[in-house]
Amino acid sequence: MTNKKEIVRLEKVVNLLKKEYPIVEIALDHENPFELLVATMLSAQCADARVNMVTKDLFKKYKSPRDYLNVSQEELGKDIFSTGFYNQKSKSIQRCSKQLIDEYNSEVPADFEKLANLSGVGRKTASVVAGNAFGIPAIAVDTHAIRIMNLLGFVTTKDAKKIEAKLKELLPERDWVKFTHWIISHGRKVCIARRPKCLECALIDYCPSQKVS
Repeated sequence: MTNKKEIVRLEKVVNLLKKEYPIVEIALDHENPFELLVATMLSAQCADARVNMVTKDLFKKYKSPRDYLNVSQEELGKDIFSTGFYNQKSKSIQRCSKQLIDEYNSEVPADFEKLANLSGVGRKTASVVAGNAFGIPAIAVDTHAIRIMNLLGFVTTKDAKKIEAKLKELLPERDWVKFTHWIISHGRKVCIARRPKCLECALIDYCPSQKVS
């Protein structure tokens, strides 16, 4: 059962985040849903800035799912090498591209469950694409969200699916997509994993994990 006090506390946190980061948008460069899908797959265990450096040339070479299948896995791996885990990522992108061709006429489906069932695409990637490409209410739970939601005491688990479900209980749908961006911005600028700037944190009054000594 949802605790009303938690809803009120998270609402206050969200209002503070809105003031701190009034303009937020996804950091991954893209011009269409397919590019966002590929970029998000590449962003696993890789900084968005690095992904953007890679996709600047990648998206000139590969325009459609068919393009990714017209090269060998080795060639694609070389093109995405610096994003890390390039062998697994190249396999996933090619399998996903084939599925898009076979099942969706080369189009990225504007449906969360269909997105989540694409090869190599989990709930996080599906949420990113659903929310940012199609405006479908979704919460992408990344490492920032896992860490900060635990620090704030809203959850006591690292299970992304459980955290997603909890946040959807506490947050109004209108804030789902932007909440991800607010938390990411806060995690990068203030609530940094190894050196949190607690004294500079707008959320300090609502954070049981604050370190001010």
